[in-house]
Amino acid sequence: MMKKGTLAAHNIRVLFWADLFGSVKFIQPVLALFYFSRGLDEALILWVMFCWSFGVLVGEVPTSMLADRYGAKRAFLLGSVFSIISHAMLLGADEPWLFFMSNFLSGFAASCFSGADEALIYESLKASNEEHLMDQAMGIIQSAQFVVTVAALVIGALVAKDLTNGQFNLLIVLGIVFQCVRLVLVFLVKNPPGHGAYRGQPLSQVKEGMLAIRQAPQVLWMFLNVTLVFIPTTAIFENFSDKLLYDAGLPVSFIGVVLGSLAVFSFVVSRSIGWLTTRFSRIGLMHATGALGVLALVIVALDGDALFSLFGAMVALRFVRTVRYPVYSQLSNALIPSHVRATTISLLSIVDSLCDMLIFSSVGALATMGFSYLFLASAAVALIGCLMPIRFVSPQEKRQ
Repeated sequence: MMKKGTLAAHNIRVLFWADLFGSVKFIQPVLALFYFSRGLDEALILWVMFCWSFGVLVGEVPTSMLADRYGAKRAFLLGSVFSIISHAMLLGADEPWLFFMSNFLSGFAASCFSGADEALIYESLKASNEEHLMDQAMGIIQSAQFVVTVAALVIGALVAKDLTNGQFNLLIVLGIVFQCVRLVLVFLVKNPPGHGAYRGQPLSQVKEGMLAIRQAPQVLWMFLNVTLVFIPTTAIFENFSDKLLYDAGLPVSFIGVVLGSLAVFSFVVSRSIGWLTTRFSRIGLMHATGALGVLALVIVALDGDALFSLFGAMVALRFVRTVRYPVYSQLSNALIPSHVRATTISLLSIVDSLCDMLIFSSVGALATMGFSYLFLASAAVALIGCLMPIRFVSPQEKRQ
């Protein structure tokens, strides 16, 4: 049980609400249909995702250095502004390059939070000797993505029931409003004592982050396990989930209900991370959810046109997505030095971006051949991720 009235409690509460408003995207339940209506096809949508990952790749190191030097708060402010700009660019976008640029800026905005949020929470927990509760804290913050998302998904699908240009633009404007609320909330973040105090040379900062990974290689193996499962089960699948439901015969107005129900499920699971980790080993949960993700993708590939099978696979993939990252966050942060925590996490995120771009570009050609080929390839990628070794590193081993 977390202590009340601490710096950690304050920052967890603020980030919960900031993530809550920042994650609201009214266009999300009809995003693929929006892309198709603006002239994109399956291959171009994967290139749009590629641009998002490229934006993350470009922003990871400079924004994490900003967080380690001046505190996570400044990085969050920068990211919030870029997120607003990227959303605004979608208004009237009718050329592929506009979608590419919008997603590049969105990825850059995401890099401002990547690493910095984990570093802020872990250091805040350390201030009250609660760092062992990192997975619970990340579960609480992650659950924010599913709270208002329920209403946003239902409202988004209802508003865009006719798939008209005016309906799409209305959803984008509503999303911009919520992004502005997040910008205001970020001002309430408090940097922990000593956080943002790194004053070494920029190159030395990066070298220290790389040294931290080299001294604890298990962090890299765990990260590859997480990201190679995450990319196909979440990044690829969720960008086509509304199209899959539509092709399976579900009316557009009901797509939001289905996705909203999944968001409620994700919220409950996120709030139960502590319960899960007290009854099952964290490493066991990583292996089990990885295997479940592979199985669900195979079901989508072979029987995704049947609504019942598709629903079951979507529930399984939501469970995988919700459980794996908080558990990984607990395991990995215990091995990363405080003074370059954000930089080290962001260096790992660069690996994630490189994997994103490699996988998106590789499976892009398969996307035009049909969803079955796309998701079979995705299942193969997830299987490779599952085979990446994960093991517990004791405090004694860490100090060696």
